[in-house]
Amino acid sequence: MNFVEELEWRGMIHDIMPGAKEQLEKEMTTAYLGIDPTADSLHIGHLVGVMILKHFQRCGHRPIALVGGATGMIGDPSGKSQERNLLDEQTLRHNQEAIKAQLSKLIDFDSDAPNAALLVNNYDWMKDFTFLDFARDIGKMITVNYMMAKDSVKKRFNGEGDGMSFTEFTYQLLQGYDFLHLYETLGCKVQLGGSDQWGNITTGTELIRRKLGGEAYAITCPLIKKADGTKFGKTESGNVWLDARYTSPYKFYQFWLNVSDDDAKSYIRIFTLLDRETVESLIAEHEEAPHLRVLQKRLAKEVTTMIHSAEEYEKAVAASNILFGQATAEALHALDEQTLLQVFDGVPQFTVSKEALGCPFIELVAERCNVFASKGETRKLVQGGGISLNKEKVADPMRAVTEEDLTAGKYLLVQKGKKNYYLITVE
Repeated sequence: MNFVEELEWRGMIHDIMPGAKEQLEKEMTTAYLGIDPTADSLHIGHLVGVMILKHFQRCGHRPIALVGGATGMIGDPSGKSQERNLLDEQTLRHNQEAIKAQLSKLIDFDSDAPNAALLVNNYDWMKDFTFLDFARDIGKMITVNYMMAKDSVKKRFNGEGDGMSFTEFTYQLLQGYDFLHLYETLGCKVQLGGSDQWGNITTGTELIRRKLGGEAYAITCPLIKKADGTKFGKTESGNVWLDARYTSPYKFYQFWLNVSDDDAKSYIRIFTLLDRETVESLIAEHEEAPHLRVLQKRLAKEVTTMIHSAEEYEKAVAASNILFGQATAEALHALDEQTLLQVFDGVPQFTVSKEALGCPFIELVAERCNVFASKGETRKLVQGGGISLNKEKVADPMRAVTEEDLTAGKYLLVQKGKKNYYLITVE
């Protein structure tokens, strides 16, 4: 596989420095991509870069994931209008280990293949570098005029945000030094990143040229936006995380399932490993019958399975079917509490005490909690076959509701018709 051609058809190349393609065609090449360790989980905004590293390795090259322990302490000014919080070393180390565990599911770090990936942390080579040494050995290589010409610097100097501290101004030199260090120690000739990193990356290639007379290259991908121009990867509740502690597999699956048709067409290229023929055939199938959401379903399947597992994907589908499909009582009872609450987030909820157990269904839903307006209305709905308790039709309004009816130990799910749900918590 040809790395540049693979990324081009997927719409994942924004800028490529002259000579980069030839370098990759000539020999197995080492490239790195920086990851900001500000949290102990990656989110789907990081996934674009991770997929690029994955393609790089699949094409026979050696990827390096660089955790920016040192640069993370400063904060990259690119695309930002504010300084960011600085992290201590203990937090950075914890975040690094968590990030490596996530990356290991997607990239091969552990085999004895010549292109097995490496994980490095720039804090390891920056922590003992004195300010005087850095100013003398690196600072003199790049002029202030060169640094001022970068877009990320110009924007902040022209009034975006609160100006720029000296700390942030030095960021591009620090990132440039990372590239120089990896070039010298690991033969790394390419840096990969988002298009907002172009200025920082080219500072690195310039530093390598001026200090060592070496050739190094930059390849960037476009910043992913939604078709409506808004930021990709954010929901009302914040980031969509890869760690199930922060975003459950069900919510993760739902994110991909609910993307727009236009976004699904680009995301299926970017976030899956499906080949071109499969992708084009899925898009054609989707365009014949958009209402079936073939693209979204396949996208959600591929990404959820890749990040979580096939088992978690199946669970997410089963959970979705409870809300939208013909799911069984067994499927409902199989849900864990967290997923149950996420599936029914936003439906009317009621709470009753445990003493209510044993009372007739009609009394529970019409008197103990006002799911229905009256016993008369409840009776009529039951007679018409329109009410279910925990996905089973209620045939007798006087049937007792007992502890055995509870799902996840404390919940009752009442359903009226196909789409109206009510969740009762028994405490």
